[in-house]
Amino acid sequence: MPADRVSDLYRTAFVTGASTGLGRAFTAMLLADGVRVWGTSRDVARLDHFSAVPAHADLFTAVSLDLRNGAHAEAVFHASEAEAGGFDLVVNNAGYGVFAEFAAVEFPVWQTQLEVMLVNTARLSHAALRGFLARNRGALVNVSSLAAEFPLPFQSAYNIAKAGLTALNESLLLETSGTGVIVLDVRPGDYRTDFEGSVLRPLTNESPRQTRAWAAFAAMMKSGPAPAHAAVALRRALLRQRSGTVRTGRFFQAVVAPFLARFGSLAFKRRLQAKYFDVT
Repeated sequence: MPADRVSDLYRTAFVTGASTGLGRAFTAMLLADGVRVWGTSRDVARLDHFSAVPAHADLFTAVSLDLRNGAHAEAVFHASEAEAGGFDLVVNNAGYGVFAEFAAVEFPVWQTQLEVMLVNTARLSHAALRGFLARNRGALVNVSSLAAEFPLPFQSAYNIAKAGLTALNESLLLETSGTGVIVLDVRPGDYRTDFEGSVLRPLTNESPRQTRAWAAFAAMMKSGPAPAHAAVALRRALLRQRSGTVRTGRFFQAVVAPFLARFGSLAFKRRLQAKYFDVT
């Protein structure tokens, strides 16, 4: 019989970046469905709102985790996993943006972002997958982005990280085929979160093209769907109990643009992106 609630399938979950945006919406959805959630943030005080809800207080555990240190992040994951008695579901969602011309800032800025969003996220995926395969059950959700298909201008390391994460997901979809493990490659578009407010902008002398691209990016974020929309899409995918790709966001981004890109030329796709961000 089909499951009615996520907790019918997954009793425990580990969610990175749970304090804001999509991570907060994913966590709230899982708690509402009765899942025990270990949610992470670099500042655990930002997770207090979950414990403040009486219905969720007994289901939520706040975890301090900083993905800038991969070895420590993995140790935190294993400690939380032991406390939970094993995780049934892991959602790798944490990340951040840097907006600048690639060559205009020192490379360590990009390297740190790649380590946080790709290398150390892959490290947590590796740790989670080992437990899942040993038990022959579990779901790994890696939150990539539609930026893996439609790169954002002046956010090169973000694009690399998300494209790499999608490539990892595609690899794991093949490797886990025929097992009891589910892998979901979630590719959100623009959502009405505070993501643009947390993007690092290290340059003080941005070009007019950068200024226009930023204005287009910020406007699209502010006019996007609420994060709960993405949580509904994730819930639907989890209840479906099948590995695959979940594109979610406004209709044009999640449905129309991938359709046009699939049947159009690369030149057409690039023109579409340039016009979208006003960098023609």
